[in-house]
Amino acid sequence: MRTEPAERLDPRALQVWIISGVIKTTVLAVMLGGSAAVALMFFHWPGWVPVIPSVVVMLYGTLEIGVLPELLWKHWHYEVSEEEVDLQRGIWLIKRTLIPLARVQHVDTRQGIIMRRYNLASVAISTAAGVHEIPALSVEVADELRDKISRLARTYENEL
Repeated sequence: MRTEPAERLDPRALQVWIISGVIKTTVLAVMLGGSAAVALMFFHWPGWVPVIPSVVVMLYGTLEIGVLPELLWKHWHYEVSEEEVDLQRGIWLIKRTLIPLARVQHVDTRQGIIMRRYNLASVAISTAAGVHEIPALSVEVADELRDKISRLARTYENEL
């Protein structure tokens, strides 16, 4: 069996994923809270009904903010060699993807609002089978990686 890929995501990914978790949890709280309020006002449900959405939001928030970012960061690895891009991620189910450079069609860097604030970007590798993304790298590393994969894919294409 192959060794684990050597490269890791930028540690600032933790802050980005935590902020994203806070936003998702807030949206969930507003939706469930609104639903509980409607149920109380219009359907005359018992007063303990809002406890259920509150517990759901607390459990979801604990996972999304307190647990998952650290686990995701610890279990995300990648490596680019002369022949392929090796991606390994997953907490309970480990997913390993090998992308032959001969199959790479194009490579992009992507940056959302929160990632831009933390000077991070993702590298998206497009093949005929779909898009494979390496999330949360520093902008410098993402740019270098994008250029390296593109250069290696062109070199590999010229050899054929």
